[in-house]
Formats: sequence, structure tokens, C-alpha cells
Amino acid sequence: MANPAFSNSPAFSAVAAQKLAARQNGVPPVPTPGQLQEHYGLPDATPDQMERMTYQDTIFKTLAGFAVLLVGAAIGWVFPALAIVGAIAGLALALVNIFKKKPSPALILAYAFAQGLLVGGVSMLFSSFSDGIVPMALFGTLGVVAVTLALFANGKVRVSKRATKIFLVAIVGYLAFSLINIVLMMTGVVTSFGGVRGMSIPGTDIPIGVPLGILVVLLAAYSLVMDFDYIQKGVQTGQPRIYGWTGAFGIIVTVVWLYLEILRLLSYLLPRN
Repeated sequence: MANPAFSNSPAFSAVAAQKLAARQNGVPPVPTPGQLQEHYGLPDATPDQMERMTYQDTIFKTLAGFAVLLVGAAIGWVFPALAIVGAIAGLALALVNIFKKKPSPALILAYAFAQGLLVGGVSMLFSSFSDGIVPMALFGTLGVVAVTLALFANGKVRVSKRATKIFLVAIVGYLAFSLINIVLMMTGVVTSFGGVRGMSIPGTDIPIGVPLGILVVLLAAYSLVMDFDYIQKGVQTGQPRIYGWTGAFGIIVTVVWLYLEILRLLSYLLPRN
């Protein structure tokens, strides 16, 4: 199950390379020897000059998105009630951005701001439970992103069909568990902190949320690998520069998910106030 930020974008589809080649099937006139010599004497055009995706431009767009997210997080920290607004607006904007064929920088930045409100409000809530949990979650998130990126850049981890199938099954199972857990909490069947997550594994004092949280962090890390893979393919197939915003959107979606899961995992490991 790929990040929907990429899977619905024509620039990152499996046939992107064939579509690109199909657009270049026109037969040009036969050049003269002098024209060939002049042509080969010209310097190669850079991806920037051709308005194609580059890693540098995608990184810049991603950093711009996170800068807006941090502004929203600062506001959400001061006004935690805005987390609800951020969650609703973020969901709506996520769906719009996912199903738009061509990315909209304004809508992606608006999504980043909404997610910032959510992250800021949730972080404020968790900080009232455990001192120091937010800095630890931030450093943990940065660590996972850095290690995953380094492993991907060095070719140590790659997307595979088998791993993706396992990822899909695990994500579906996790979503089903989360929905059931919410229902149990709302109906009062389970009253522990975090619902079923807060219940101890039989015969131990370890909350179920600890091994579950570790599993979900690993799933988010693999999601990052898929995100990097999509961006790499977009650059290699020479997709239009505007799709760097799709890359930024996908990374933001995954990193926010990763941060919230690490925050929740730490809440079961750290002492509460």
C-alpha cells in the first residue's frame, strides 16, 4: 500500500516512464553534419533549465512545507483546542491533495499548516502527561528519518513487492485495530489510558501499546522508504518540476504520522506527572 500522496499522482505511476517516452515519439527531420557538430558542441541542459524534478528542488519544497507546519504547531501549542480544527481541515485537505492530478502548492502548504495545528495541540496534551516527552519524540522522529534516508541512499533498503504486501496487510490490520479500540473507549468497555493499548500483555507489566508502537514505527519507516523511492523515480523519469510538491506532500504525511506514533509510544514508557 503506497503513500496515497504518490499513488494517485500521474507523475509517480508505474507507467510514467512509458508515458514520457510516448510524448517523444515524433520523428524529427534529418540534421546536416554541420548541425550535428554544432549540437554536440553545446553544453547539456540541466534538469532545472528543463523545468524537471530535481532532488534539490524537492528538498527545498519539503523544507518549506515543514516551515509552515512549524508555524502551525507553534499556534496549536498555544491554543491546543485548535488541534480539532487542524485534524478536520487536515483530513479534508489531504483528500483534496491526494485526488488532484496536478499538485497545488497553496493547498499543500495549507495542509502542512493544518497538520501543524494538530501536532502542536497533541504535543501540548502529551507534554502535560510526561515531562520531556515532546523533545524526545522530535529527536526520535529526526533519527528515524535520518537513518532511513541514509540506508536508502546507500542502497541498503529498497522497496520490494513482498515487503510492500506485508506492509499492506499490517496497515489494514492496524487500522482495523484502531477503529475497534476507539469504539471500545467510546462505549466505556475499556477505560485504561489509550484503551486496549494501555492494557498489559498477559503475564507482564508491559502495555500492549509498546510492542504495537514499535511495529507501527517500523511501518512508518518503510513508508518513508516508499516515499523516497517514488521521488527517485520521479527525478529519474524527468517529471515536471511541479511534482516536487507531491514529493513534499508525501514526506510530510509520513513524518507527521511517524512523530505522532513515537509520541504515543513514549507515553507508555515515560513516567507520568
